[in-house]
Amino acid sequence: MITDEPLEVLIVEDEILLATELGFLVEEAGCRDVGHAMSSDEALIMASKLRPDLALVDVHLRDGPTGIDVARNIVQHCGGVALFMTANVKRLPEDFAGARGVIGKPYSEYGVKAALAYLAICLRDGRAPGLPPAGFELAPHFAELWSVYDVVPKAG
Repeated sequence: MITDEPLEVLIVEDEILLATELGFLVEEAGCRDVGHAMSSDEALIMASKLRPDLALVDVHLRDGPTGIDVARNIVQHCGGVALFMTANVKRLPEDFAGARGVIGKPYSEYGVKAALAYLAICLRDGRAPGLPPAGFELAPHFAELWSVYDVVPKAG
């Protein structure tokens, strides 16, 4: 699915300053910012049209707590990968709505870049290069699928 081409990233965030900042971080991480959506309707239209490799999705959008539905739709109907970016990590459904994981808010510049680099390796190789970076939590299904716990160094 993922090649050596930069990941194309759709940002789903209703706070314009955060969306703009994320756009810069995405570009600095070597990915391509393909657009910003501020509501669930806008996100679904853009995801369907653009078919991004990755969507960074806030849970609470302009039209309410609809980010979970957006992520699920992007994963199921657009063939994309979703990552949540939220301060409400505990409110995510157990299955993470099909998203690969979550970057908790408040996040740092380093944290976002490290999470994007880590995820790109996971998608390319089909396994994790080690434990996720600080501030990034893989969805339980993907932590198991990508054998995150198999790459933890054994104490000795």
